[in-house]
Amino acid sequence: MSEETGLFDYLEKGGKLTSPGNAPPRYRAELMRIMASFVDSEMAGAAGFADCINDAPGIAERIAASRVVLEKFDHAERVLKIMADFGANAERYQSVHPWAARVDRDMDLGARRQPGDMRLNVFYYPLAGWTDAVVMNVLMGAATIVQLSELSRCSYQPLAEIFRDILPRETRHAELGREGLKKIAGMGDAAREKIRQSIDYWRPRVAATFGAADSPRFALLERFGLRHEANDALLKRWAGEAETILAAF
Repeated sequence: MSEETGLFDYLEKGGKLTSPGNAPPRYRAELMRIMASFVDSEMAGAAGFADCINDAPGIAERIAASRVVLEKFDHAERVLKIMADFGANAERYQSVHPWAARVDRDMDLGARRQPGDMRLNVFYYPLAGWTDAVVMNVLMGAATIVQLSELSRCSYQPLAEIFRDILPRETRHAELGREGLKKIAGMGDAAREKIRQSIDYWRPRVAATFGAADSPRFALLERFGLRHEANDALLKRWAGEAETILAAF
């Protein structure tokens, strides 16, 4: 048995790695891909949401939105520090991509990754006002909780620990979104119709963040201990939670 095969068997059985020096090349590549996707999504998500702060209807909502933006940038920085341990240029990284860049709202990017940064495709779509931003935050917030719950069990222990620290803050972001949506829903039929339109727009785009149900990469990630539940299982969990949340509105 080769040393690499033995290590993969160790990871598949629940073993953990604690430093870059222990990580073989294929493992490093997949781990960096996961971290880049998270960092880029947090950077792009925060940049897009920052533009909506002044659309908020009151001081309390602006404070909540500002907190979300601040903490998302902080989350990105914390994971970027681990990427730096693997050789990423953290100082240059933050200015490499136009994080606020968006595509036309009518485009449908599906689940295929776009060239350039590694953000989830949902963060390429523009927000159309405060109600739209709140709906997106509610749906994507629920997805983020499901996805971070999965990634917080990953086999690279320093990253898993950071994801476990981030998870309560992302949970609070989702709660702030639900509080904001409840307030908007109480403003009458016209407001609720805007909510419904935004739900129709964002629900399939958030669903696409879970990737293909038959992803060929999942088996490799599972063997590395970087993933444990398949995409379709995570999607099903999010869909159920999203349905429960939206039923209240």
